[in-house]
Amino acid sequence: MKVSLFITCLGDVFYPGVGKDVVEILERQGCEVEFPDAQTCCGQPAYNSGYHKEAKKAAKHMIKTFDSAEYVVAPSGSCAAMFREYEHLLEDDPAWKERARELREKTYEFTQFLVRVLKVESTGAVLHANATYHSSCHMSRLLRETEAPFRLLSNVEGLTLHELPNKNDCCGFGGTFAVKMGAISEQMVEEKVEHVEETGAEILIGADSGCLMNIGGRLQRGGKPVKIMHIAQVLNSRE
Repeated sequence: MKVSLFITCLGDVFYPGVGKDVVEILERQGCEVEFPDAQTCCGQPAYNSGYHKEAKKAAKHMIKTFDSAEYVVAPSGSCAAMFREYEHLLEDDPAWKERARELREKTYEFTQFLVRVLKVESTGAVLHANATYHSSCHMSRLLRETEAPFRLLSNVEGLTLHELPNKNDCCGFGGTFAVKMGAISEQMVEEKVEHVEETGAEILIGADSGCLMNIGGRLQRGGKPVKIMHIAQVLNSRE
């Protein structure tokens, strides 16, 4: 099975190790992983800000970039969900809309791909720790994937997972929302941090780097002793 890795902007610039973990896990499952060098931003910041002309340009570029892919896998529910939006974005162009539909049907968030396509629920990971999991908005509401991460985490040897209070609440990042509505975003992430502390967890796990960056930054500035880990890092652990 051939898989094209969509690394995403945050993965490429801030969390390259997450991409490495994703590749190692997929290869252990027998996948042949490729990395299309032409990939760029998916256009989500422009799209969410109402700049649809610019978003369409990014969408068409990414459709062409992954045109020959058998499957596209991203370590981000948010960016994978944006690929699903291309069909709507290119509604007025039948030819591009069809190509967008084809991309949508072969695109998956990382844990979703493991569970739904590869039928894998254990990666053989070992991590002795107390943790909690943040359910990101785009993954749960747009991709409607709420089970795959928990199935995989439940099979990590040594990991005790505590439910995060109000786990479906947004962390306040929301891409450009955190910039445009800074004061509101600050209060939202502060509330999220309080709930993380309530669990007594040593580690906060998530499947979207944007959320982890936002919550992790707040934890760090507050001097909170909670480690941030992308779920791919957890699933590739052998501690």
